[in-house]
Amino acid sequence: MAIDPRAVVHQRARLGDGVSVGPCSVIGEHVVIGERTEVGSGVLIEGWTEIGADCRICHGAVIGTEPQDYKYRGEESYCIVGDRNVIREYVTINRATGEGKSTTLGDGILLMAYSHVAHNCTLGDDVIIANAVNMAGHVTIEEHAMVSGLIPIHQFVRIGCHAMIGGGSRITQDVVPYGLAVGNPLSMRGINVVGLRRHRFPEGVRTTLKEAFRFLFRSGLNTSQALTRIKADLPTIPEIDHLVEFVESSKRGITK
Repeated sequence: MAIDPRAVVHQRARLGDGVSVGPCSVIGEHVVIGERTEVGSGVLIEGWTEIGADCRICHGAVIGTEPQDYKYRGEESYCIVGDRNVIREYVTINRATGEGKSTTLGDGILLMAYSHVAHNCTLGDDVIIANAVNMAGHVTIEEHAMVSGLIPIHQFVRIGCHAMIGGGSRITQDVVPYGLAVGNPLSMRGINVVGLRRHRFPEGVRTTLKEAFRFLFRSGLNTSQALTRIKADLPTIPEIDHLVEFVESSKRGITK
């Protein structure tokens, strides 16, 4: 370990082999940090927080602090951060509200400067969050989604896997998997063609998703009617199954 003498690390904190901690950082009593993670200068990590291996946490980040939620009453709740994540300058991540509940981040995530992950949020693997994205509580973002900069996300909103959101938008309803949504007010523009190609989705899958999106967003059918057509007319493939399940389980409604 390489701990700067100006850092404050609680004696009960557990730091793995190869962890480095920069000057003026503060690591709290219940914190666990995995092997080879780099903690930069002026970082605060407190509460019941667990950070995985090979992460990079940059200057001024604040992780595991109390949720900004009137319902929180000091209960033991958690902030769980996976492996290989990059957390840039002044990012804030709150732990959860509710005894035993967690704010959870997967692996390979990039959180750009000034972004905020609120209490009880869940981020899947390889998510990219650009500068100054602000999540309210209980937001879920599935794997490989990308959220561009300067975006507020309403509480309980879900963003599906491989979706991309254009910058400067305001997200108040769920964004379906594999989609591209832009504008303010936010609207769906089709499938995330570039993202799906980059992740090597076969042409047949992309074509089927385009047809599903046509039913959902351009056919004039309501959502229930569109789902009925998708189930009846399109091949049964995992991507279509996930899209249908996502829409059927939406509580806030989907972005149209």
